[in-house]
Amino acid sequence: MKRNAQTRSAILLFLAVFAAGAQADEGDPRQYVGEARDIAQEFAARLKGELESALEEGGASQAIGVCGAAAPAIGARLGKETGWAVGRTALRVRNPRNAPDSRERAVMTSFQQQHAEGVELQGMERIGIVEEGGLRYVHYMKPIPTQEVCLTCHGGDVKGPIQQALAERYPADAATGFREGEMRGAFTFIKPLEGR
Repeated sequence: MKRNAQTRSAILLFLAVFAAGAQADEGDPRQYVGEARDIAQEFAARLKGELESALEEGGASQAIGVCGAAAPAIGARLGKETGWAVGRTALRVRNPRNAPDSRERAVMTSFQQQHAEGVELQGMERIGIVEEGGLRYVHYMKPIPTQEVCLTCHGGDVKGPIQQALAERYPADAATGFREGEMRGAFTFIKPLEGR
């Protein structure tokens, strides 16, 4: 997803997902929650499968390439299939192209605070309507917990050839030092609502 100054300064009306029973109208983002959840689940499953295959076939060095190339390709395919702009971001990024805008940063900070208070990452999500330049979008975010498969390249003990490969490919890498269960980043999906 391309990010620019206009996006960073967009007015966002974030709405938490309310309890069932409240009626959704045409402009209510809650009607898109199920669709966004399905995309997040599919993205995670496809990426995990690619990572596990790369680790088995070529080790961690090949897995680094999967995150760098396969993840955006998976996002692009899902975007074409669903009509959503599909991406990932994080508070500590490996690839600068995935850096969060101010809205995404605020949501991820909120996710981290909730997690520190004992709320499970798996159950967190945020959805809202973004109004920007006369257009409206649904924006959905869901945390990505650090799984065991992620630790090879994102854990606290990354060294040797993996560390060297990361330094060559991502000289400004800030995405190591994670423990299993911590928030690694977040899915960030946008769906245009033009004509609504």
